[in-house]
Amino acid sequence: MAFEPFMQILRGLQGKRTNASIGDIQNSQQMAFLRNLQKEMNQEDKLSISLQELNVVVFDIETTGFSPEKGDSILSIGATKMCGTTILEEETFYSLVHYDQEIPREIVQLTGITNEQVKEAQQLADVFIKFIKFIQDCTLVAHHATHERNFMQHASSKLFRTPFKHRIVDTSFLFKVIEPEMNLVTLEDLCTHNGIPIIDRHHALGDAKMTAKLWSMYVDKAKQIGCETLNDVYSRYARI
Repeated sequence: MAFEPFMQILRGLQGKRTNASIGDIQNSQQMAFLRNLQKEMNQEDKLSISLQELNVVVFDIETTGFSPEKGDSILSIGATKMCGTTILEEETFYSLVHYDQEIPREIVQLTGITNEQVKEAQQLADVFIKFIKFIQDCTLVAHHATHERNFMQHASSKLFRTPFKHRIVDTSFLFKVIEPEMNLVTLEDLCTHNGIPIIDRHHALGDAKMTAKLWSMYVDKAKQIGCETLNDVYSRYARI
């Protein structure tokens, strides 16, 4: 083998090893950040804070399906911050997530997210950490949160080998406590019921903003029936 071609191959291998090392270091830093933040979180304190003063991040995700354990993936994350009933309009988060397979046609039609968009997007590990930095130790809120909880737990475990410890409050707890006779499920039905315009439905940030408006309205309604804290909400919900 000629010397120069051999050196080119050697430099290529060294470059691959260097890149892998940088990736390993970055991943280790991300894991350390996530674990340190979770150690500092005191979830019990949040249960006794007045809902009118509780800092929350209302968020939504769009995905390729419903089962992360079967290979479905997050396509986008959107979120907005709130303090009590006040939506902090300027403090929002939105990111597409890299996906290198074909998005199911029905998901493209539903969300408007295209294969070209996600192929150019950031990797989930990077988006996940940016989202964690955005929320810090705030309580999370999501509409029918099981979907979001499953995907966030799966991503945290798979990418960083650590459980997802942020509390995610399901909006349905408030709805059922305040209007137990109402049988409304979808976000658009609840928004229509409460006079909230349907804007950017099935866009992660659009859905997060509509959910934030619902949360604001129902926090006020919760206070009217004597629910001052999340503890009060959970106690009332347990009696339904």
